[in-house]
Amino acid sequence: MSRIGNKPIDIPAGVTITQNGSTVTVKGPKGELTRSFNPEIEIKVEENVINISRPSDQKEHRALHGTTRSLLSNMVEGVSKGFEKTLELIGVGYRAQKQGNKLVLNVGYSHPVEFEPEEGLEVEVPANTKVIVKGINKERVGALAANIREVRPPEPYKGKGIRYEGEFVRRKEGKTGK
Repeated sequence: MSRIGNKPIDIPAGVTITQNGSTVTVKGPKGELTRSFNPEIEIKVEENVINISRPSDQKEHRALHGTTRSLLSNMVEGVSKGFEKTLELIGVGYRAQKQGNKLVLNVGYSHPVEFEPEEGLEVEVPANTKVIVKGINKERVGALAANIREVRPPEPYKGKGIRYEGEFVRRKEGKTGK
């Protein structure tokens, strides 16, 4: 029994859902998302609620049941509220700035590292040590944030690097001399 898959998804006001076979399109105030799902999983759109059901208790159907529900829920939330990830730059001289549409990071390399967000994603720099990635697709927002973090992941000795807001970095003790 999938606890997640059995939960109905509430459709907020201003969001419309159209279904063409196994392809679902969700339109909302922030944008539009389209995704194809496994045709064996049944998606029913009734007034303000979406229900997902599976044809049998086979392992594959059980796995797809909760996944389908989560993906649909994220689509609905994305077009109504949107998603954002916040990154912090920690280290002396580490800073971020926005030049036009590009994000430019100075994180201790001999050259600045540039990121150009793909269409549908937005990067904000409210402070020179803080970067916010925003968008309607949770998967793409998380992927861009992970790529930015990958430039200089936090190291365990001094804690320097790029980390998610609120991320805990386990610190190690340095060398001890005699």
